[in-house]
Amino acid sequence: MIEIVQRPAALGSLERGIELLDCLSSQARPMSLTQLSRATGLPKTTTHRLLSVLERRGLIRRSGGDYVLVGRRMPFSRRLVLPHLVRLYEATRQTVNLAVLRGIEAHYVERIYGENRVRSRSDGIDRAPLHCTAVGKVLLAFSVDLRGAAFRGPLQRMTGRTIIRPDLLDQELKTVRRDGVAYSREEFVDGVVCAAAPLFGPDGEVRMAIGVAAPAAGVPLGKLGGAVRHAADQMALALLKSR
Repeated sequence: MIEIVQRPAALGSLERGIELLDCLSSQARPMSLTQLSRATGLPKTTTHRLLSVLERRGLIRRSGGDYVLVGRRMPFSRRLVLPHLVRLYEATRQTVNLAVLRGIEAHYVERIYGENRVRSRSDGIDRAPLHCTAVGKVLLAFSVDLRGAAFRGPLQRMTGRTIIRPDLLDQELKTVRRDGVAYSREEFVDGVVCAAAPLFGPDGEVRMAIGVAAPAAGVPLGKLGGAVRHAADQMALALLKSR
């Protein structure tokens, strides 16, 4: 049995929020509340509420009375991404995560799992630190500006295996950039390992991290790493064809 992990109310809000972001990303100019409401089919009150949340999160900004994306266009839609996540689950039978960067944390926007789901500290809050998770290391490794911010303060120890020395973490991030895959070896949760790979936008910057979490005594990490790299490659190809 495959389940998409989102609380029912949060799932609806997530999908609608992504629809608004996709709509804004497809336009070369700002859009008004009325235009966004018409384009997405959402009521104006719902559209306004979601836009307010997205604005507070720093994903969009006001331009006069209209709305625009902050920074770059989002290069994906849930319709394109989700089938590849399902295939990754079918290939590994382990918990699949899709994460994006929000501030200095990894935020999980999709999760797929079956009856053998692994439990995590991020359950229920859908966010996690960067330095001790595989998806976080991916986002950190390929975000040059963010690495400096991450190394300014002390790194929180989550388990006995968490890397808390900045020099050791920096060394690991170099390996991630070289190999294109990151690993967490019981560094966030005891008994849980994870592999993750990056998905880049057309500008060459990392946009998402695709991860697989599994019991430490389960599937070999190298096999998980190969699976997520393949999924990321296939997803990137699908997104390129959709443009």
